[in-house]
Amino acid sequence: MTSLQIKTNPKVAMVFDDYPPEIRQKIEYLRTLILESAKKIEGLRVLEETLKWSEPSYLTKTGSTIRIDWKPKTPNQYAMYFKCTSKLVPTFKMVFNNTFKFEGNRAIIFQLEDSIPKEELQACITAALTYHKVKHLPTLGM
Repeated sequence: MTSLQIKTNPKVAMVFDDYPPEIRQKIEYLRTLILESAKKIEGLRVLEETLKWSEPSYLTKTGSTIRIDWKPKTPNQYAMYFKCTSKLVPTFKMVFNNTFKFEGNRAIIFQLEDSIPKEELQACITAALTYHKVKHLPTLGM
């Protein structure tokens, strides 16, 4: 495990506070998985937690941004978003096709009642946080 510095924008906490309690718990679990995954990445020293498009977002120098959010217009689902022009979601579909539900090339979608396959999702998170190091690999190193 590396010593990871997390640079958090204080406005992120306000976004978490605005989620309904049952949603906040789900989004905070996704955040926990992102932080756990980041801590296991060899050589990763800094993870930035900020807001992009008013959504909690996670960035590294060698990775692609991950965003997490719930939207009132789709109250029974929440999502983890990835850069839609990357190879991330197409690769996740290839590797984990029957494990996750996807929205185009931009997101993994979770229903409120879903149990999250932790190991598989952490593989996706790791691929995103190290994307610029693994994008040349056939399955992004997964």
